[in-house]
Amino acid sequence: MRSPSSLSFPRMITCLAALCVAGMSPDHAAAQVGKPEGLYYKSWAVVVGVENYLVAPKVPGALESSHAVAEALRGLGFDEVLEIQDKEAASKRLLHILNDYLPRKVGRQDRIVFFFTGHAGVTQDSQSKDLGFVVPWDAQLNNPGKAITLDQLKEFSRRSASKHILLIFDANLRGWDVTAPQPLSLEGRLSPEDDTEKRSVQVLMAAEKEEAVAHVSGQSAFVTALVAGLKGAADLNKNGWIMASELAAQVKQDVERETKGAQHPQLLQLEGDGDVILVEGRKEMFSVGKEPSTEADRMKEARVQYEQAFALLQQQKSAEEALERLNRAITYDPSFGDAYVLKSFIRLEVLPNLEESLAAAQAAVQHAPQNPDSHYSLALVLEKKGQHQEAERAMLQSLAVNPAYTDVYFSLGTLYADHLNEPQKSIDAFRRYLELGGQSERATRAVQGDRAPGEKPVP
Repeated sequence: MRSPSSLSFPRMITCLAALCVAGMSPDHAAAQVGKPEGLYYKSWAVVVGVENYLVAPKVPGALESSHAVAEALRGLGFDEVLEIQDKEAASKRLLHILNDYLPRKVGRQDRIVFFFTGHAGVTQDSQSKDLGFVVPWDAQLNNPGKAITLDQLKEFSRRSASKHILLIFDANLRGWDVTAPQPLSLEGRLSPEDDTEKRSVQVLMAAEKEEAVAHVSGQSAFVTALVAGLKGAADLNKNGWIMASELAAQVKQDVERETKGAQHPQLLQLEGDGDVILVEGRKEMFSVGKEPSTEADRMKEARVQYEQAFALLQQQKSAEEALERLNRAITYDPSFGDAYVLKSFIRLEVLPNLEESLAAAQAAVQHAPQNPDSHYSLALVLEKKGQHQEAERAMLQSLAVNPAYTDVYFSLGTLYADHLNEPQKSIDAFRRYLELGGQSERATRAVQGDRAPGEKPVP
């Protein structure tokens, strides 16, 4: 069924034609995937990998893992990516970076990602509380004397002016004091412009308390999942945004599967209630509320996406975004015939892809056979493909559903005249078109040229 707020089919055609005349093309001014624009002035990353310790046991694969993460962050457009490996990652150097270099360089509108792969240790205070630490290149495994402790990491996050910090550890670092978890990620709030400014310090770790972190030659399971997520796998709802919360969910799922449940990554909220943004998509695609879970909610969200796609076309805005919204609507409701109809027209007229247009039209006929637009959309695609007999059958089927569909009579008249060499059928179709209120000069000339002597012109 067509929504009451939907455009009629003729108006839809007019709208799409206007878009083509205006030269509408995909919106290249929108934020590029992997290069956030507007949310951060500068993006910083410190990537530490220690494989060949001075005194502690070797950590296989740490160098390869850290380099893979550094390259993934560069791929996201991070401006400064500082790779520190093995003996460069001595205690004095790391403390200088955390206590002096980053606090001096990083501004309030910046973001920081700090990644560490290597050994982590734990000691206890007088209250038997765990005090975790990471082990620099020149430190001992069970001696926190030269270690980078949790207190030092927390002090760094407090002193840093940046609004968003994500600390990632390919290790099990215990003893964090965290804020209460938020019921929704940043993507679930109603004012994304405000919420992207909210302070956030988050920690993503490779395992839960007491779990061992497996390291083998090559990348660890955690890093393999992490890199895949940064390259796009973490966009779980396919809206172009990747948040720290999404990255954590994808990494947790992948690592648990790869380790057969032996390792459970976790995300902690150390400070604030924001969500670090790793990839910025279009603001219009920013999700409002949780992803729909029930069938009723999914159908409702499909309708919302469809109506927003229509609005974009009416306002002659991004057809690419309209297509994205239609694809989301179809994902939520695979039987949504109207969405297939509109997708077929966009792929026929604005963002041409004849095979996708045909597939969408066929799906529209399958899922909405009582919608005359389904058959009409299929007819237009078939006509463009040169399948004129099949186009005729589709137009006639559209008229069988709606015998008063004016535009179909006009299309049928041109099809008979231009492709099927059926002049009388063409005149009959044009005559019916004019009787229903059509005003095309071509139809008028065709019908008047066929008038008997003394016959009055068609009004």
